[in-house]
Amino acid sequence: MIKKYIPYFVLLLGAFALLYIMSHQVGKNYTNVSDHTISASHAETISSNEDLNRSATTIIYSKHARCRMDCRHIDENEVKEILKDGKVNEQKIEEDSRGKTYPLEGVSEGHHLRIVFAPKGNDALEVVTCIDLDNDFDCDCK
Repeated sequence: MIKKYIPYFVLLLGAFALLYIMSHQVGKNYTNVSDHTISASHAETISSNEDLNRSATTIIYSKHARCRMDCRHIDENEVKEILKDGKVNEQKIEEDSRGKTYPLEGVSEGHHLRIVFAPKGNDALEVVTCIDLDNDFDCDCK
């Protein structure tokens, strides 16, 4: 009689395992701040962007950012223009154990872009990712 229910137990166990894995993924720490309720004190913390050095002399491009730039036809000049003139999207600032990321948005060469920067030391910024807000491109970046 118990043998009859074994497939259901295995299926149920698999569903719980999948749910656990999905809720504990490594990328889970990189959630949008706007997805959560923000207390007044936390809102004050994320609204300050003094860590973002727009005049950084070194710009580091992550492998992911390079891939996204290639897929979305975004060049380094556009990234630098958004860094210089873009507006910080306060709703999308994120912070985890690796530090804060600052999404800057603006228009460059006809592209409406969001470029996400992460401060690295005193005089460097890392480009984390690049997003074209008007167009959806197929990309195989991981």
